[in-house]
Amino acid sequence: MSNPIKPSFKTEWFAWCLIIISFLTGLYFYQHFPAQVPTHWNIKGEVNGYSGPFMAAFMIPLMMVGMYFLFLVLPYFDPKKDQYAGFAGVYHKFKDLIVTFLFILYFLTGLNGIGYKINISFYAPIMVGLLFIILGTLLEKVKMNWFLGIRTPWTMSSETVWNKTHKLSSRVLIISGLLMAATVLVTEKFKIILFVLSVALIVFALPIYSYVLYAQEKKLKK
Repeated sequence: MSNPIKPSFKTEWFAWCLIIISFLTGLYFYQHFPAQVPTHWNIKGEVNGYSGPFMAAFMIPLMMVGMYFLFLVLPYFDPKKDQYAGFAGVYHKFKDLIVTFLFILYFLTGLNGIGYKINISFYAPIMVGLLFIILGTLLEKVKMNWFLGIRTPWTMSSETVWNKTHKLSSRVLIISGLLMAATVLVTEKFKIILFVLSVALIVFALPIYSYVLYAQEKKLKK
């Protein structure tokens, strides 16, 4: 059985390169990391989590491999695998985007671990914000499937609800991304407010919107 997303060298070389570079870099980091490597920061930018050299050097590269293979394998098990032909290119962009995000995060934390003064708490919200914004530009093009997109009981029950929800989702993710990135410009109190607002828009607004659309559609069919 062929893969619904039809991977090829053209679609996979970029992710392969980032994964290989991350492991090669990991060998260097492992040899130069201290006994305790900062790997987690609170909202104030203070270190509140450490890892040993091996975990700090190879945990994210292993995550990159895991995420990469998940993206490759999941379409095989999707009951709606025939839909992937309509957005295979977008699907590969999602895959590359997630791998790239992890790669950049890994590089920044790794450089910080070997002594470079990199303010992770400043760069991380910007990176997450950009991730949301780019995902938002892609989301509207995703066809109905079981693994990628806004999957609620209501979007999965109606092609119309799916399409309308994802049209709004694109705008919501872009707005959430801008709010997330803006947290670096405000005080700690407003950081929390903007963060909660950006997450709430995605977690609550979109499922509620999909339910409202479904209820309206169901009412019209009666």
